[in-house]
Amino acid sequence: MKYLLLVSHGEFSKGLRITLGMFAKESMDSVIAIGLQPDESVDHLSKRVDKEIDNLPEDSEFIVLADIIGGSPLTTVCNILATHGKLQNSLVLGGMNFPMALTTLLSKDSMSNDDLKNAVLQEGKAAMKEFITESSNASDDDI
Repeated sequence: MKYLLLVSHGEFSKGLRITLGMFAKESMDSVIAIGLQPDESVDHLSKRVDKEIDNLPEDSEFIVLADIIGGSPLTTVCNILATHGKLQNSLVLGGMNFPMALTTLLSKDSMSNDDLKNAVLQEGKAAMKEFITESSNASDDDI
């Protein structure tokens, strides 16, 4: 089974998981949210991640979305995945946002990691736009 592993500083990953559940409730068994809490040591986070991975089937695969490439939460998760022999077959992407997470969740089981990477990165970039109202005089009711 492929798991979507959301990794962040603080509660971002947990909030994103909750929001994904509003759109894809039936797929939430394959979503894991891990966040480095304020004042939590990396060693403690490492133990939490290790325990989480230990409880999954041996043939598990991972798509990792992280808030920041190179941050302590992501490097910790990658180290644990490597220890379990899971990192080399994992897809790891940074700068996660909701469109990326939703695309990953809905497509992870039907696409190769290369195709998924391209789709997810494209979706993440395409989602970043300025919201412009039709008229600068629009009232709150028009928005």
